[in-house]
Amino acid sequence: MTVTDPVSAPDAEGRPRRATRRFPLFTRDTARPEGGGRAAPGDAPAPARQWPILAVLLVAGLGLLLTAFDLFRIGTLLIGVALLAGGVLRWAVPDVGMLAVRSRFTDIVTYGGLGLAIVLLALMVQPKPWLEIPFLKDTLHFTVSNS
Repeated sequence: MTVTDPVSAPDAEGRPRRATRRFPLFTRDTARPEGGGRAAPGDAPAPARQWPILAVLLVAGLGLLLTAFDLFRIGTLLIGVALLAGGVLRWAVPDVGMLAVRSRFTDIVTYGGLGLAIVLLALMVQPKPWLEIPFLKDTLHFTVSNS
């Protein structure tokens, strides 16, 4: 078999065909997301191969545990920080294993946006919020009372 141009690849029957970067009209299977490879070599134990998602899940689990023990603000802050850390890991580490769900850009925006929203809400939770937004009370004057 001779391959005549550098972007040819053999098809299922072994005949050379031109590979293209365009998406097919009908999808026959799903590709692994970019960066979805193992985070450690294949001979490493399973937890070491998936350390990025395990780190995010452990921090989020600790946040849920603290929330269950009536440390709501600290627990929800940890959950938000875990998601923000997931976004940073997705951006910085080339192979993050099962932490890669979609494209790199979509994962970073999703993890970062949800993490930021949870952190901001945890900082603004009543009573005695750690973060006060001055225009929020005027914006929501029908639902926020002065008493």
